[in-house]
Amino acid sequence: MYQNIIISAIEQLVRVTLQEDPLYIAPLPKSGSDRAYFRIQTPAETFIATYNENVQENETFFYITEHFLSKGLPVPSILAINKSKTIYIQKDLGKTSLLDVLEFEGHSENVYNLFKKTILKLAEVQVIGHQNFDYSKCLTSKDFGKDAIFSDLLYFKYYFLDTLKLAYDKQRLLNDFETLAVLLTDKEYHYFLYRDCQSRNIMVQENEVYFIDYQGGMQGALQYDVAALLWQAKANLPQEWKDTLLTAYIEKLKTLIIEPIDLNKFKVQYNGYVLIRLLQVLGAYGFRGIFERKAHFLTSIPLALNNLKIFLATWENTLVMPELEKVLNIIISKENIDKFQPVQANKNTLLIVDICSFSYKKGYPENNTGNGGGFIFDCRGILNPGRFEPYKRLTGRDKPVKDFLEQQTLMPDFLNNIYNTIDISVTDYIKRDFEHLSIAFGCTGGQHRSVYATDAMARHLKNKFNVKVNIRHLVQDAKNWINDQ
Repeated sequence: MYQNIIISAIEQLVRVTLQEDPLYIAPLPKSGSDRAYFRIQTPAETFIATYNENVQENETFFYITEHFLSKGLPVPSILAINKSKTIYIQKDLGKTSLLDVLEFEGHSENVYNLFKKTILKLAEVQVIGHQNFDYSKCLTSKDFGKDAIFSDLLYFKYYFLDTLKLAYDKQRLLNDFETLAVLLTDKEYHYFLYRDCQSRNIMVQENEVYFIDYQGGMQGALQYDVAALLWQAKANLPQEWKDTLLTAYIEKLKTLIIEPIDLNKFKVQYNGYVLIRLLQVLGAYGFRGIFERKAHFLTSIPLALNNLKIFLATWENTLVMPELEKVLNIIISKENIDKFQPVQANKNTLLIVDICSFSYKKGYPENNTGNGGGFIFDCRGILNPGRFEPYKRLTGRDKPVKDFLEQQTLMPDFLNNIYNTIDISVTDYIKRDFEHLSIAFGCTGGQHRSVYATDAMARHLKNKFNVKVNIRHLVQDAKNWINDQ
C-alpha cells in the first residue's frame, strides 16, 4: 500500500511537470541505501524517479548535480522535484553500469577503454567540480581528513579483524593507524572527493560514461577515488591496467591543476589510500557477511583478501607500522584465506544439484533418485507479484518481477537464510563424494516467486561452489512446451 502511494505521487509529478502520461512505473532494486528507485515508461522515453525521505540528503544531491551540470560534467540531469523534496525525476542513463560491461566482456579492450574514459572524466569531476564548490552543502563532513581516515580503519578493526580473534597489541595497532592517518592528512592534493567511486556507480550509455550516487562527496585527497576505482575487488583489474590507468590519470591532472605534481609523493599517498580502501572494504564485508550472515558478502571476503595480498606484495612501504604489518601478514596468509574459501567442485566431483520450481496447486515434484527427496521451501510467505497488474503475465525470470522481489519483499532475507542451510549440505556432499541433492521451491502458481528463487539458488551454488546444477521450472517449462506445439 505504501508503495502504491509513492507510485501515485510519482505519476502525478510526471503529468504536472513533464506533461507526460506514464505507461507504467516499475520499482528498481535498492542500492544499499534507504532510497527507492523507479523506472518510468512514457510513450516517448523513460525516466528514473527516486523517493527518499531524507530531505537533507536530497538537497545535497540537488546542489551537487546542478553544480556539476553547470561545469559540463557527465551526471544525469534532474527534470522535476516535488514540493516536499522527497521525490525527484532524472534523465534515464539506461540499465548498464561499467561493472555490468566488465562482467559480460571480461578484461576486454573495450572495457579497458571505458575504464580509461572513466579515469579521465573522474579527474575532471574532482578538479573542475571543485571550482567554486560550496562544501558547506556536504551531507556529513566538509572534509575527508584524519577523523574520517581513522573511522575507516576502526571499521576494519571492529568488523573484520576482531572477528578473527587474533592476538595483537590493540594500543600499538592504534598507534600505527595514527601513523598512517598522519601521512594521508596532507592537503596538497585536496579537491572534490567522490567517496564511492566504483564501477557499479558508473553508467555506460552509447559508449560514454556518467557518474551517479555522489551525494556523499566532500573535499579530500584526489588519490582516494582513484584507489577505490582501480582496486575494486569485484573488478579485479590486471596490474598492468592499474599502472597504465594511473599514469593516464596523472597526465590528465597535469592539464587541470596549476601546482606541479610531486610524482613520488603523489604515489606514496596513493598507495596509502589503496590500503585504506582495501581495509574499509574488508570491514564492510565483515559487517555484512560475518555479522549479518549475508552469503554474497561472505563469498566476497576471499576475493578482497587476495586483492590485499596482491597490493602488499608490491607496496614499497616507508612507514614504521610493525603491529599493522603483523596483522596484515596474518590475514593474507593461506591458512586465513582458506577459512573463508568454500570447498570447490572440480572435474572429479560427483555431486549434481537438481533445483526446481513448482506450484502447490499442482502438487509436489516427483523425485526419482532413490534418495527419498531433498529440501522443499515454501515461497508463499513472500508477497506475490502476481497480485499486481504489471506483473501478472510475467515470470520470475523477467526483470520487473526480479526488481519487485528484490526491493519490495523479504525475498533477499528469505534466500539468505536458505543459502546458509543449503551450504552446509553442499559442502559436506562434495567432501563425501555424494552424487545428488535436490532442492525445490514452491509457490501458489509456480510462476513468480518459486521461479526467481530457483534461479537465484542456482547462481549462488555455481558462484560459491562451482558445482553442477540442473534447473527445472515445472509449470513454466510445461507452458513453453505447449506454446511450441
